[in-house]
Amino acid sequence: LKLKAVRQKMIDKKLSRATINKYIDNLKRMFKWGTENELVPANIYHGLQAISGLRKGRCEAKENPPIKPVPEVYIEAIREHVSEQVWAMIELQVLTGMRPGEVVMMRGGDIDTTGKLWVYTPQHHKTEHHGHTRPIYLGPKAKEVVKKFLKADLSAYLFDPRVAVETFIAKKRMNRKTPMTPSQAKRTRKLNPKNPPMEHYTNISYRRAIGRGCKKADNAAHKLDPTKSRDEVLIPSWHPHQLRHNAATRFRKEYGLDAARVVLGHRSAAVTEIYAEIDHAKAQDIMAVVG
Repeated sequence: LKLKAVRQKMIDKKLSRATINKYIDNLKRMFKWGTENELVPANIYHGLQAISGLRKGRCEAKENPPIKPVPEVYIEAIREHVSEQVWAMIELQVLTGMRPGEVVMMRGGDIDTTGKLWVYTPQHHKTEHHGHTRPIYLGPKAKEVVKKFLKADLSAYLFDPRVAVETFIAKKRMNRKTPMTPSQAKRTRKLNPKNPPMEHYTNISYRRAIGRGCKKADNAAHKLDPTKSRDEVLIPSWHPHQLRHNAATRFRKEYGLDAARVVLGHRSAAVTEIYAEIDHAKAQDIMAVVG
């Protein structure tokens, strides 16, 4: 009853049904660990197990809309407003369907370049705890993207936000319209900044970089069309996980559901169905003839 009371608080806070179920499952796993290590009586854990998850349409919790692919026009719109590293990761996701967590962790040593197709094996991936492997095949277009970022140190991450920051600062200095004052020229960067860039992007920093790019692109679109209200969003914000849906939809449409499942690294076609938008064009073609 106490756990159900906590769950009700989550519903009152307007959390989504999927998020609430995830949090409750996490709590159950915590108590499972406590029971395993004899810190919690077994009957408590078994009692918590009896609580079923919230079901769609049968509870007060709100439903989040399903994740959709990003329209290509919105992807291209941010190209000039993100770093070279971020744009390369976006391209790789669209080409290969890899997860955001897989693309940000790419290292030269994780890529087998001996064959016609390069094979990237992430050091960590979502299903590794099940003993599954996750080979990601890089075709000609993906190889061209990766080649620009390969380094002599095979343990170094390909997409380094520190390089992106340095490039951004250098570009700002080059585009200065007024000369530096003597005091500005004497300034030195802090040796130990409070939040220094990491040696690789994380899911969060990658998502934030795309979000900033979307805002800049939206501002640029309003400047090109001043008749539009500032309250009207011309370039909506999107996140990198949607790019996996773009790839899934394309793979399924061109090569079928089973091929899409293999490329995306899914064990079940049912999971691929979630990612791939159903192609209605074939149904329309059929009905145009027989309907």
